[in-house]
Amino acid sequence: MKACDLYIRMSASEKRFVLWFTGLPSSGKTTLARVLSDKLRDMGVKVELLDGDKVRKRLSSDLGFSKRDREIHAQRVAYLSKLLSRNGIVSIVSLISPYKMSRQQAREHVGDRFIEGWTKCSLETCMKRDVKGLYKKALEGEISDMTGVQDPYEDPVNNEITVDTEHNSIDKCAARILHYLVERNYLKVPQPA
Repeated sequence: MKACDLYIRMSASEKRFVLWFTGLPSSGKTTLARVLSDKLRDMGVKVELLDGDKVRKRLSSDLGFSKRDREIHAQRVAYLSKLLSRNGIVSIVSLISPYKMSRQQAREHVGDRFIEGWTKCSLETCMKRDVKGLYKKALEGEISDMTGVQDPYEDPVNNEITVDTEHNSIDKCAARILHYLVERNYLKVPQPA
């Protein structure tokens, strides 16, 4: 039986968590986060999707895309996700968060409920996907500080889980994440009565 096919429920004794997806633009972070959010909601889990772009419009509209501004934005998202988690809501974060230090600070802020997931995908494939047309604009000089073009993306080295979104379907990646969550007791499979 596949992990994604299991009926999974959360009990008061189970850990609420923050699943923080990092990856290049167009690597599949947001799509994967949406699919997982829907699957968890269908299972009766209280979950909130914190999409970096949407949160930026509401909580970080005062910030640009400099390294410092990106770090501040990540800190705000980490704070919000910690509050949600502490109050019984699973947070799924979809945020480029290109710098190792920012992700480490988010981990330290959230604590042992922090799960870093890397949507691994080559820059070439992300540029071909170019979901929002940002790579094209960056290459034409319309955008500066574009992650992967003018600004670096620092690959995770100590993340809990990596999903290859370049060579695997989003459903397969979601199933892998759900299996991980069950294995680590973040989600439990109910025992037969």
